[in-house]
Amino acid sequence: MLAMTMRTPGSLWDAMKTNRFWIIVLGGVVAAAACAAALLALGGAPAVQAHIFLDGVLAESLDISALAEPRSITIESGPGFNVVDIERGRVRISRANCPDGYCVRQGWISRGTVPIVCLPHRLVIRLDGGGGGGAFDVDAVVG
Repeated sequence: MLAMTMRTPGSLWDAMKTNRFWIIVLGGVVAAAACAAALLALGGAPAVQAHIFLDGVLAESLDISALAEPRSITIESGPGFNVVDIERGRVRISRANCPDGYCVRQGWISRGTVPIVCLPHRLVIRLDGGGGGGAFDVDAVVG
């Protein structure tokens, strides 16, 4: 014989049918989401480091996320030179006497996805850290 379950007035089943119950549940979910968003926002962005390599050797490393004022560095390599402009969170090569000038045309970089490279002068500028997007940062470059 099959047993039947009887629901009595005031049971959980009756409480779930009321609008008040669902409003409280929805409010709890919204509050939890707001707390999670606040924790992610207050975490702060990690420091962005600019690493300048000359002929494969680390020549200088700078924390560009905390830079107070813009600065320029002239890097000489044999017969050539590169002028590196550094601002808060971004770097570029503004002048160079290399024959192709690709490093100058690359412009500002502010993420570590693509480094600045000057092949004739054997100079590489790479950014590490930062991103600011946390779990939503780009972790690959395609194309």
